[in-house]
Amino acid sequence: MIIDAKDLILGRMATYAAKKAIMGEDVTIINCEHAAISGNKKSILEKYLAQLHMGQPHQGPYTQTRPDKFVRRVVRGMIPWKRSRGKEVFKRIKCYIGVPEEFKDTKAESIAKANISKLPHYNYMYVHDLCQHLGGKKWQHKN
Repeated sequence: MIIDAKDLILGRMATYAAKKAIMGEDVTIINCEHAAISGNKKSILEKYLAQLHMGQPHQGPYTQTRPDKFVRRVVRGMIPWKRSRGKEVFKRIKCYIGVPEEFKDTKAESIAKANISKLPHYNYMYVHDLCQHLGGKKWQHKN
């Protein structure tokens, strides 16, 4: 299953992907940088910056600053990843920035229930903006 994360709410999309992976499907998420995190931009930044500065630099907790790894980490939080079954499920989940060459010709699925138009307000932030605020590299993807 290939999911196009463009203009999808991150939590709802991650829940859907985790359920499909637990059921035994291989899940590939493309355009991870265009997923949206719902909420006030200021509160989202405060939450993740506090998480970034928590703990020791070499002992964790670690915050991902690449959009594909960030989305994969969100999906990991929705599966029992510490158990052996959860580790197998986590290996079935792949996330990519943009659309890789191997998936250019295949049709990607979009989740209607997770679309950003379902939000009653316009308070959201894209994953690539959040990752740049957390110290990730500024990048320009070619489509």
